[in-house]
Amino acid sequence: MESSLGLSHFLSQTDWLAKGLLAILSGLSIACWTVILLKGLDNVLGRRREERFVARFWQAASLTEAAPAAADNAFARLAHRAVKAVGEIEDGALPKLAQVGGPGEYLSRALRNGIDQESTRVDQGLTILASAASSAPYLGLFGTVWGIYHALVGIGLSGQGTLDKVAGPVGEALIMTALGLAVAIPAALAHNAFSRRNQVWLGHLEAFAHDLYALAAGSRNGGR
Repeated sequence: MESSLGLSHFLSQTDWLAKGLLAILSGLSIACWTVILLKGLDNVLGRRREERFVARFWQAASLTEAAPAAADNAFARLAHRAVKAVGEIEDGALPKLAQVGGPGEYLSRALRNGIDQESTRVDQGLTILASAASSAPYLGLFGTVWGIYHALVGIGLSGQGTLDKVAGPVGEALIMTALGLAVAIPAALAHNAFSRRNQVWLGHLEAFAHDLYALAAGSRNGGR
């Protein structure tokens, strides 16, 4: 087998389609690792900010004091929504349609909308990981099939059909399958890990929303 066999030799012998597939796989890999690193960093920093906020929250003298105007995490933003909703209720600033169901329903709706927005925010980027995990293996397989086809055609035209002449080009074509798996496996693992983390996090946020509802209802009845 020739010593020149390898990825560089494969690329030099292949056509624009295989090069295009390789470019797509490379782009998917860069996009996935960018999402993984950014979301991983955001999760670590966000968790620290949330833990600090929750600790301060339960030490505050009132709900208004506990919810800062400048919120840097989901729990703080949700608390700010609760305070804003209570203020609108007490000021009588609700539109007629918003008054349907009473103040309790308006407060519940405000918290529910806040949870939905935060859930959408933390899910950003997961579509990229899911798309890469599902499509990269097939892109790699397609590149392998295309590469083997061209390799066999070239071998047939040269008239050299011995094993050492066939194994090299076919092995080179299999590189595309390996690249597809190299993109898909980290993307799938990261997608599952982030999805699980988001589910647990959302459960904590919903529990905090229940606490906010109880505190906000109490502040309306007893004064803030």
